[in-house]
Amino acid sequence: MEAKVQKALAEIKPQIQADGGDIDFVSVENGTVKVRLRGTCAGCPMSMLTLKQGVERVIKAKVPEIKRVEAV
Repeated sequence: MEAKVQKALAEIKPQIQADGGDIDFVSVENGTVKVRLRGTCAGCPMSMLTLKQGVERVIKAKVPEIKRVEAV
């Protein structure tokens, strides 16, 4: 499952990096993916929207076993 999640994140990374941010995979536990937002994403007030509407949506579409994505 971790490989599938990392593959999905690799598809999303270019869009996040284009805005000066970055996202790192931390872990996957009990259907929850933990990621770390870096760069401009770390302090951006819109980062939770990006996380839920962008990252979480893509990962859940690619890996249906995932229930949620959270930043750590």
